[in-house]
Amino acid sequence: MALLESLTDPEVLAAVNDAANMLDDKDSVALAQAASAGIARLEAVRFRALAQLNRHREGVRSVAQEVAFALSVTDNHAGAMVAAADALTSRLPRTLNLMDEGKLAGFSAMKVATATTWLSDEDARAVDALLEERIGDKNKNPDQVRKAANHAANTIDPEGAGKRAERHRQGRRLTLRHGETGVASIEVEDGPVEKVAAAYQRIDREARALKTKEEPRTLEQLRADVALDLLLGGQGGASERSEVFLYMDLFTYLGLNSDPAELAGHGTIPAALAREIAEGGNTVLRRIITDPLSGQVLDLGRDRYRPTAGLAEFVRVRDRECRRPGCHRPAQACDIDHAVPWQHGGHTADTDLIDFCRRDHRLKDEPGWTYHLATDGTLTITTPTGQRYDSTPPPLHEPRPAADEPPPF
Repeated sequence: MALLESLTDPEVLAAVNDAANMLDDKDSVALAQAASAGIARLEAVRFRALAQLNRHREGVRSVAQEVAFALSVTDNHAGAMVAAADALTSRLPRTLNLMDEGKLAGFSAMKVATATTWLSDEDARAVDALLEERIGDKNKNPDQVRKAANHAANTIDPEGAGKRAERHRQGRRLTLRHGETGVASIEVEDGPVEKVAAAYQRIDREARALKTKEEPRTLEQLRADVALDLLLGGQGGASERSEVFLYMDLFTYLGLNSDPAELAGHGTIPAALAREIAEGGNTVLRRIITDPLSGQVLDLGRDRYRPTAGLAEFVRVRDRECRRPGCHRPAQACDIDHAVPWQHGGHTADTDLIDFCRRDHRLKDEPGWTYHLATDGTLTITTPTGQRYDSTPPPLHEPRPAADEPPPF
């Protein structure tokens, strides 16, 4: 570890950064290239470390979750990294060697791993040998590497190309990506090409039919609106009712401040956008009682004992999202689980119940993972390697001063 840390010694890097401020254009490009080569070599070290971890754990699915925690990446990316690490250290040694030489970045190496997933070990090594000369050129970008790897794979196993296409079609999925404030993207990945093409043609046709002289929206905006309307059960073009959970301070709703609100599963949005959503024709408002000093949810405004359904609703409103750090699946799509298993003394109460998406619910049962829920709602997850990660529902508003304290200015 000490040797690895010396490769990124802060004093050495500080000297390089100082020198970079005095370089001409040619030397600036050369330094950027040298830095990229160094990053590729370090990424090769990281892949070997991840492969070793995966071997120690015998490939259990929770390895990806621990990597996601440790490297602060999404679960999907962590899983792809672990899969690539395993392939590079076993089936694709020449590709890994290109990284050691600083000729291939980790992202490009992952393209090779993905392109050869369906091949046998023998065929994967044959592709690895074919690609050594083709992608060792520093001028190859990730898309060029992907195309070269796919071509080499089809060349080595032409009969398997049809099976590969079927495998890809079986991997079709719907993904949601959160973008900048107030926007997100939804995408059907690896869908059957004939259906995707037909779907786009229908959307485009209906969007063009709406594009009259009086219509202010662009054609691109109309396509997006039509697609969303169709997904929500409409006929395209008309606004459809949707259900979202928006958390907003009453003072923000009334326009007395401009504190940001929160859309479950997405994150913060500006006060003006939150008020626009809240003032929609089909909007249903719900009163939530919070602790003024902490901003945490205390109750949903009921004055009677909460039945089982009410308790579940309370936990979902309080948590907002899956409680595993880094997971943003809305609580309404999660399982309600005991932090301490019921059979081990857990209680069916708001002090013991938390939200986990189905994947993270299952993770709790993996050996070596422990969970502790504190009285203030902080969930502490300890991984099999002893790393600790905390999760606390963010307050609905900033803590307010006590009644006998003057308000801040």
